Amino acid sequence: MKVWHLIPSGSVKKYVERILVINNDDSCAPFSLPLFANGQPTLVFVSKNGKIKEKRTSHLTLFGQTIVPESLDFEGGFTLIAYFFKPTSLLPLFNVSAHELTDNPIDLDVLERAYRTDLEERLLNTELIADRISLIDSYVCRLISQSRYESPVIERAVDLIVRNPSKVRLHKIHNELHLTERTFQRTFEHAVGIAPNMYRRVYQFNAAFQQLNSRSGGRLVDIAFQHGYADQSHFNRAFKEFTYLTPKAFLNLGSPDNQ
Repeated sequence: MKVWHLIPSGSVKKYVERILVINNDDSCAPFSLPLFANGQPTLVFVSKNGKIKEKRTSHLTLFGQTIVPESLDFEGGFTLIAYFFKPTSLLPLFNVSAHELTDNPIDLDVLERAYRTDLEERLLNTELIADRISLIDSYVCRLISQSRYESPVIERAVDLIVRNPSKVRLHKIHNELHLTERTFQRTFEHAVGIAPNMYRRVYQFNAAFQQLNSRSGGRLVDIAFQHGYADQSHFNRAFKEFTYLTPKAFLNLGSPDNQ
């Protein structure tokens, strides 16, 4: 299995944070891709249909915010391309309230903005990853050209949370943006899909998770403190909430005893 992490091209990087490509040539072994909270809506193309909760997925699936951990399961070889969008991208690109897609991935062709496209057919009829990336880039560019909605206030709020994901700071943000707390909450959920405090917690968890997943972060207690958790127990509870696993159990997944 080969994995690539790609930087989005200039034509789409306003809305696309990163691109993940997985190519699995093993036609026999099953594969399970964990779906954990990361704060980013995602467009996923898979050359072979998969399953989530035993429900068959399409080749093109749009994910909103993921809070409840799940997995995307496949049988046999496949190629997967995932476009991780910036948090406020669903409304301008797909003309859908982000809240509607939270923990509710949908087939891309269900959306009116995405309808009447031959993207899926063209992706399935080519095997070169570079050509598939080019096709998805062109599709996203078309969505960008049709966009009439911008949310600079919420984009600013997301930026403020990312810069300092502390609960104390969060209480001050709506005042800085000259919004009432209720308007801020409602507008944020419409654009991002979850409440500001939940987004703060997801961002905090994902930053710690990425460091842990890289296996280069040192002790668990150090990772916890570096990402603003009060102690390791606080980090463990958050990690289990978003993955159903403890940090130690997650690290042991790849050990020989678990293979």
